[in-house]
Amino acid sequence: MTAPRPILLAGVHTDRPGPMIHCPYDNTPIGAVGRATQTDVDVAIAAAHASFVQTRALPAHVRARILRTVAATLGAQREVFAQAIALEAGKPILQARGEVQRAMTTFETAADECSQSHDEVLRLDRAAGGEQRHATVKRVPIGPVAAIAPFNFPLNLVAHKVAPALAAGCPIVLKPASQTPTAALLLGDAIIAAGWPAGALSVLPVASSDAQALITDDRIALLSFTGSPAVGWQLKSQCGRKRITLELGGNAGVIVHDDADIASAAAKCVAGGFNYAGQSCISVQRIFVQRAVYPAFVAAMKAGVERLVVGHPLDESADLCSLIAPLEAQRVADWFAEARAAGATFVTGGTVSGGIVRPTIITDAGPRLQVNCREVFAPVVTITPYDTYEEALALVNDSDFGLQAAVFTRDVGRIYRAYDVLEVGGLIINDMPTWRLDPMPYGGVKQSGFGREGVRYAIEEMTEPKLMVINLA
Repeated sequence: MTAPRPILLAGVHTDRPGPMIHCPYDNTPIGAVGRATQTDVDVAIAAAHASFVQTRALPAHVRARILRTVAATLGAQREVFAQAIALEAGKPILQARGEVQRAMTTFETAADECSQSHDEVLRLDRAAGGEQRHATVKRVPIGPVAAIAPFNFPLNLVAHKVAPALAAGCPIVLKPASQTPTAALLLGDAIIAAGWPAGALSVLPVASSDAQALITDDRIALLSFTGSPAVGWQLKSQCGRKRITLELGGNAGVIVHDDADIASAAAKCVAGGFNYAGQSCISVQRIFVQRAVYPAFVAAMKAGVERLVVGHPLDESADLCSLIAPLEAQRVADWFAEARAAGATFVTGGTVSGGIVRPTIITDAGPRLQVNCREVFAPVVTITPYDTYEEALALVNDSDFGLQAAVFTRDVGRIYRAYDVLEVGGLIINDMPTWRLDPMPYGGVKQSGFGREGVRYAIEEMTEPKLMVINLA
């Protein structure tokens, strides 16, 4: 048997025993990956703390060069990364390749940010006593960052934590998801090879019970977490005085008004709701359609969904595969049973076999059913008619979540009304709420999170303003 892939501890490959990783689609063994220990976490934090004096002194052009070199490595090894993502995450290979391309953009954007100055010059003589005094404000790195990443984008969501840290000059200790560690470990190798100080990066597949120091150790200046609301808000209560950034999911709402291009809206909702089996925090989940166009929209959605191909992640024709684990599929089956008992209609799909949930459209589903009020994280959408636009806005807001939403309309007044009223971190007009460009700010309100990702916005979270006043009198 091949030895487990080593962990990356303070930039050094370190052998540890670890479990076999299996492809979630068919449970085929892929390879073993070492499992870090609680002691490894302590060593990584100490190394990150010690290396901060080095990373904070790296010139911007050096950080930019490292980031661009990592992006180039991703390009040169894109198929290696894509295969790892596809097999471990059960993500269709075409979508896995797209994730690698997005990660390249994330690192290139971070390199660009190294060349941007956000320093300020303050006019102090606007107030009495400020004469002959000049002030500048620059942003400085806050210190070591701990990052906890999810399974669903095992490269690009890691990149959204790691690339801003490098750009800011912060050491980082990364805990990838236990189901999908390989892409993060490969990325760690690329970062060290690019010239990032060894002690300033650790990639540690580790049990949550052994990773508590990432939350409680005061040598960590910021915790960046992507995952479930229950875990995220608990971490916030435990992390003491350190900063925290939380991205905690959603149940994205979509409004389709009667003046929209119905065929285009339906096609975009099919892509946004069913790519990667709906396992995205901004996957389309709740669709609200103006009653006059409701029958045509449902028919178009049904036709589009029934054309989707469920297959092995390495199948070039696959649109979606299985969920990440059979327990998740069983959860969805239970939610289906609840919806059926409440009288909901299953337009298509609605079956679960092993880890595979057939692409599903549900109508006549009450707002308090779990397929509506919670994050389904599966290839499932609900469609509900509405009469007035104000009613539709209220339906989208009737949620504990507020990550991203979408509105399909040609009316500028309705667009700006939604922009003012919808309680979300991001609003997408005439496209799916699943649309995301990596440089833009990303995060939510209510239960959906705290703080913002998106490269420049993450760098702001990882830096703080520092004032200098010169008295020339």
